[in-house]
Amino acid sequence: MTDLYVAQRAMRQMRKAALQRGLIAILDVGTSKVSCLVLRFDADGFEGKEGVGALAGQSLFRVIGAATTRSRGVSFGEIESMGEAERAIRTAVQAAQKMAQTRVDHVIACFSGGSVRSYGVAGETTVMDGIVSEQDIARVLASSDVPDFGPHREVLHAQPVNFALDHRSGLSDPRGQNGHSLMCDLHMLTADSASIQNLIYCIKRCDLELAGIVSGAYASGVSALVEDEQELGAACVDIGGGSSDVSIFMKKHMIYAESLKMGGEHITSDISMGLQVPFAVAERLKTYYGGVVATGMDDREMIEIGGDSGDWEKDRRMITRTELIGIIRPRVEEILEGIRDCLDAASFEHLPSQQIVLTGGSSQIPGLDSLAPQILGQQVRIGRPLRVRGLPQAATGAAFSASVGLALFSAHPKDEWWDFEVPHENYSVRSFRRAVRWVKNNW
Repeated sequence: MTDLYVAQRAMRQMRKAALQRGLIAILDVGTSKVSCLVLRFDADGFEGKEGVGALAGQSLFRVIGAATTRSRGVSFGEIESMGEAERAIRTAVQAAQKMAQTRVDHVIACFSGGSVRSYGVAGETTVMDGIVSEQDIARVLASSDVPDFGPHREVLHAQPVNFALDHRSGLSDPRGQNGHSLMCDLHMLTADSASIQNLIYCIKRCDLELAGIVSGAYASGVSALVEDEQELGAACVDIGGGSSDVSIFMKKHMIYAESLKMGGEHITSDISMGLQVPFAVAERLKTYYGGVVATGMDDREMIEIGGDSGDWEKDRRMITRTELIGIIRPRVEEILEGIRDCLDAASFEHLPSQQIVLTGGSSQIPGLDSLAPQILGQQVRIGRPLRVRGLPQAATGAAFSASVGLALFSAHPKDEWWDFEVPHENYSVRSFRRAVRWVKNNW
C-alpha cells in the first residue's frame, strides 16, 4: 500500500498545481480510441472546494480542446506495443492542444485494463479530543485491515464510503462532529501493477506529467449516472472496444468495480470471421447495419458486403440484415451474461434500487435496450455522459462517458486514503524508503 500511497499523494499535488495554473488535459486510453480533452479552470472558483461532498458543478471548467484518434498498441485496455501507443497518445494530445491553442503539461489518465478487483475493508479508532479531526480520519484509515492482494498489484482507488460515529452510521464527512468511537468502511480497488507502470511510462515518453490515474469503470459511472442513481444505488456498464467495465455506486461512492475482457471489437471480429471480410469492412457493417433484434423487414433488407479484395464476385456479395444480426446477437448475449455474473458476484440484487445504465461506444447497437433487460433482469437504460461546457457535439455520445467522467473527477475528486496524513509509524522504514525511491523513478 505504501508505494502507491506516496505516489498518489505526489500526483494529487501535481493536480493542484496544474489547477492553480488553470490548465489540465484528460486522457482516455482505450482499446478502440484515444481521446484527449483540454480543460481550462476558473482558479478563483476552484479555491475552497476540496472535500468529501458532491461532485463539483461543471461551471468550474470549460473544454477548450478535444481530439480523438484510433487507438494503436492497446489490447483489452492494456498497452501491448509501447511505440504505437505513444504515437496514438501524442496524436490525440497534439490535436487537442492545437484546438485549444495552448500547451498542456499535466494529464489525468484513465484506463480499463489491469484486471481490477474490489475489496471492502473497515477500520476503527478512538476520537482523541471528542471532536473528529483530520488526524482522527487518518488514524481510522490507517487502522483498516488491508487484505493481502498479492505482490504484483497496486491500489488504484481507496475511498472511504461510509463513516460511523458512536451509534450514528451513514456519515459522509464526520469532521467537526462530537463523538468517541469512529469507524470507517473503505472501498479499495486494485489493479495489475505492470499495466499501471506501462501506462505511466508511456505517458512519460510523451513528455507529459501524470497528475492522476483513474479506473475507467469509476470515470464512466461518474458521468453516466445521474445524481439520484449515484445516491440510491445503480450499476454503470461501460461496453467499450476491448473490455466492459462494471461499477456499482451507492451514496455517491463507488462500492464495487469489475472489468470483463469482452467488448465491441469481439463483435467486429465475429463478423470478420463469419463473413470472411477484413476487419475494417466488418466494423463498417456493424456500425451501419448492426442490431440484435431481427424483424420481418430485416429478411428483405439486402446489404452489399463490399470490399477491395479484387475478387469481383466476393466483393459484390449480398446478405440480409437478419444474417448479420444472427452473427452479432450471440456475442452480445455472451457479453451481457458476463455482466450479469459480475453483478451477481457483487450481490447487486440486494441494493434498494436495481437500475442498470449501459454506456460506452458499443452500447449504441440498435435493440440493445430491449435485449439487455431480458438477460440482466433489471431496469436498463442507455446512458450518455453529462453535458459539460465547451464539449464539442461529436464528443457528447456514450463513447465519451469515461472522458467526461474524468473531467468531472479532475474538478472535484472524492477524498481517498492518500489525501490524509496517515501516520508513518504504520509502515516499516524499509517500505517507506522504497516508496520514496519509487516516486523518484516515476516522477
